[in-house]
Amino acid sequence: MALTLGIIGYGEVGGIFGRGLSKQDDIDSVWAWDIKFADPATGTAAREAAQADGMHVAGSMQQLCAEADLLISAVTASNTFTVAEEAALHGRAGMRFLDLNSASPGTKQRAAAVLEAKGVGYVEAGVMTSVPPYGIRVPMLLGGPQAEALAGTLATWGMDARVVSEKLGVASAIKMSRSIMIKGLEALVIESYTTARRYGVEDHVLPTLKETFPQIDWEKQGAYFFSRVVQHGKRRAEEMREAAQTVREAGFEPFMAAATASKQDWVAQRARAGVFEGLDGKSPWQDYADRLIDKASGDA
Repeated sequence: MALTLGIIGYGEVGGIFGRGLSKQDDIDSVWAWDIKFADPATGTAAREAAQADGMHVAGSMQQLCAEADLLISAVTASNTFTVAEEAALHGRAGMRFLDLNSASPGTKQRAAAVLEAKGVGYVEAGVMTSVPPYGIRVPMLLGGPQAEALAGTLATWGMDARVVSEKLGVASAIKMSRSIMIKGLEALVIESYTTARRYGVEDHVLPTLKETFPQIDWEKQGAYFFSRVVQHGKRRAEEMREAAQTVREAGFEPFMAAATASKQDWVAQRARAGVFEGLDGKSPWQDYADRLIDKASGDA
């Protein structure tokens, strides 16, 4: 039976899923809602971009919930619960809600509670790597009592979704524990490489990294880390605050996760200030580091 899909948050990830899933034969139509659609300054362009992708543009969360059988939430980490709470106001029994957001187990459990109280079937997803290279086939882990049933539907759409637990929070715990390592490594590389570049010792430092971890191309990986944090640092910082909350929920002080969030946000602030203007994913890491060094020198 054909269903109607609703995408909450039509950014990079929401757009990828919306465009990819609109091609499925058993999806009747795809609707999208994003808070920026209502922004007087950006709303027209954002709505037109979504329509150009073949999306039906909802005028509100209420309209999206009225149209959709399955909602996919793809917003920033800090908005995970807020969006679930708003969807619960307009949700109806039998609707399903797939939460792709990078949030702590506790946040996902609270989101599930408000939606399930309205009869909405909630499934958490831990998206396990960057979405763009994979599209809708990005590996993800599913959790919750409704996960098994939804996994079968997602598989027919060519998605790589595997159920890890009927208990809510397990998939998110896996995702967040991984994020502490991956986003932490991004922050460490940026700090290490920029410091080495400032002292003119990068040609000594990188070979020692290669000697210790020969399977990693440290030049290429460094450039990738810099570019991703510059492009998505704000979103990554929000995710790391949720990762820090995950550590707290486990009963520990999140020293490393909190520091990583600060570093990601620090880079994002400079990106918004135009420090990296003209650089892109093909730029070497040295160009990014030089911009940070020049900025620091100018601020001194």
